Amino acid sequence: MKRFAIFLGCTIPARQPNYELSARKTLEKLDVELVDLDNFTCCCPAPIQSINLESSQAIAAYNICLAEEAGLDIVALCNGCFESLAMANAALKKDKKLKAEINKVLAKVGKEFQGTIEVKHFLQVLIEDIGLKKIQEKVTKPLSSLKVAPFYGCHSLRPSKLLQLDDPERPQIFENLIESLGAEPLEYRNKLKCCGGLLKGISDDTALELAREKLANTNKAGADCISTLCPFCFVALDIGQIQVKGKFQEIYDMPILHYSELLALALGVAPEELALRSHKIKADKVLEKIA
Repeated sequence: MKRFAIFLGCTIPARQPNYELSARKTLEKLDVELVDLDNFTCCCPAPIQSINLESSQAIAAYNICLAEEAGLDIVALCNGCFESLAMANAALKKDKKLKAEINKVLAKVGKEFQGTIEVKHFLQVLIEDIGLKKIQEKVTKPLSSLKVAPFYGCHSLRPSKLLQLDDPERPQIFENLIESLGAEPLEYRNKLKCCGGLLKGISDDTALELAREKLANTNKAGADCISTLCPFCFVALDIGQIQVKGKFQEIYDMPILHYSELLALALGVAPEELALRSHKIKADKVLEKIA
């Protein structure tokens, strides 16, 4: 059985326990043990990096040190957490001078970055450590009637040289995982364009326009739902539909589901076990199609 330290970050426990719940249930069914480590803290995402890079790297490295001490690779559910931790891990492994500087900071709290573990995205664990074949074998309720619009988000693919999740221009990992459930992954206009999630609070109008465009394009492509990997993307497109309706009088009624929720349904987890009622846009249409 594979074992990973699960890194939840800040947003998932605070706002989307449904994401955590579905990820835990699916990985358990796929023979992966998740270990909760004490004292994980914020990953220090991009906004903090832009203010103080050294501090953000040191905090990310502190989290990595906890996993190193436990002898476990990290699996991150949030795109932002994955980006922050994977970037710091790659940079510190490569740059000896930077590693020495960051370790001076870490020494104040009794930690030392060694560079002995990997930081993986949830999708990487599914592809690399479990494999499409095993996922297909475990599917008990194929989602063959569903047309799914995959949305990677920005922080899972870039900077590509450090993250190495997939080709940043023509990624296929998400599409392959959707197909493994029997569903059809859709192509749609500007698929890789930002949803506006991290612009909220900075430029709300721009953020809403980007979410609106994403909803319009997936709707035009004939999607039954949008599948996300990121809690910020989920919020932008789920709650965003209510805001789009209020401002533009446009109704999309497009269910937004994390990939882990689709995976859980395909693996036979009952919908009532997944807290789907916490979604602002209900998933009833999706559940009816796969019933």
